[in-house]
Amino acid sequence: MVDTGPLWTLSAHELALAYAAGTSPREVIEATLSHIDEVNPRLNAVITLDAPGALAAADASGRRWRDGKPASPLDGVPITVKDNILVAGLRATWGSKLYRDFVPDEDELPVRRMREAGAVILGKTNVPEFTVHGYTDNMLFGTTGNPWNPALTPGGSSGGAVAAVASGMCTLALGTDGGGSIRRPAAHTGLVGFKPSRDTVPRGKGFPAILGGFEVIGPIARCVGDIIRSMDVIGGPEWRATLEESALPRPRIAYAPTFGDAPVEPVIRDAIERAVAQARALGLDIETLSSFTLADPLAEIWPVISQTGVAWLLDQHHDWKDKVAPAIAEMAAAGSKHSARDYLDALDRVAGLQRSFDAFFTQYDFLLTPAAAAMPWPAGEPHPTAIDGCTVGPRGHAVFTPIANALGLPAMSLPCIVDDGALPVGLQLIAARDRDRRLLNFASAQEGRLFAHRWPEALG
Repeated sequence: MVDTGPLWTLSAHELALAYAAGTSPREVIEATLSHIDEVNPRLNAVITLDAPGALAAADASGRRWRDGKPASPLDGVPITVKDNILVAGLRATWGSKLYRDFVPDEDELPVRRMREAGAVILGKTNVPEFTVHGYTDNMLFGTTGNPWNPALTPGGSSGGAVAAVASGMCTLALGTDGGGSIRRPAAHTGLVGFKPSRDTVPRGKGFPAILGGFEVIGPIARCVGDIIRSMDVIGGPEWRATLEESALPRPRIAYAPTFGDAPVEPVIRDAIERAVAQARALGLDIETLSSFTLADPLAEIWPVISQTGVAWLLDQHHDWKDKVAPAIAEMAAAGSKHSARDYLDALDRVAGLQRSFDAFFTQYDFLLTPAAAAMPWPAGEPHPTAIDGCTVGPRGHAVFTPIANALGLPAMSLPCIVDDGALPVGLQLIAARDRDRRLLNFASAQEGRLFAHRWPEALG
């Protein structure tokens, strides 16, 4: 037996060591389910729990470990799945009354791969309706709280997923990221959140793709190693083709303290500046960009994509008017006013951005930014209205993340080292398209030196 703390605190790697030493997966899952019973009522993160299915999967895992034939390094590891990803036999609502009774009969591809790898699926995690908002609340399940302070939001749209991982209700979570929906919530809860390059994680059959290729499935964990282990399971041919890729000996890193003139909360700015100073002291090559405007056009592009997607979705449901929140109805109304010309113009402008960033990544290996411009705000409010004394709109907190979605780039959020008692702050690293493993290898090499996981004090 591995000498550790409570079983629900173990990483995937630590669980594999424990199982190899004789710990029973059922014992781990029972401890995790008990912890969910204790913690989830305070956070409202897990909204569909499958305890019988999880225990049966744990028993099957136990047999494989006893036979010395685990299906993968994730065999017996407890995971959750965001409620906009399909799991066979479990309700998938997408946070909307439109889908309140929908139960898919097959797994979405990453879920199937996790199941085949022996991971134990505990249940589904809460999301905002249609996963288009930066906080987590809906008319079906209510509001999700942040494990560091349940009165604050964990962000969105993977708010339930990060709350579950950060509080120990699961070891890993599958989330989706369409504009920062993994990275910003990971930053708000002190986790590692990874958005893969477009097409690196094949998705298969799922809910309608209202954000097109902007949205991808990715893992959330408490350490980089568990992100890599997850990608080894859910990644497709593009990921496997990079297996022999090593970390760069001296990567060239550009640091953008902000995009354009977007305000950033001082506590975030200071934490990132300290991380950059420490990185330089360790010998890393980081150039501060006094002005970074390459991503500025996205502020006008993003509403066209998201609003048109919501309008298109609701056009398929004649009975939607009494089943969606007012904010969704407003998005649909705005989207219905966009023409095909508007949509194609937005895509053309994305292509122009792609050319600009292709040139940028010939000069630099990584772009470092804050993961979010604002600290967590009250859990029931959709977004902060002011940042560092400046009035901001609904996406003011989210300025740094969507560019990676629009261009299909790999990006991740990493928890900065901050003072004891302080709320988490995340920094973002973005790499060129299909440099996923290079980015993760770099992050793994810096873990413990530039960033580190902490457990929320509010759990005590």
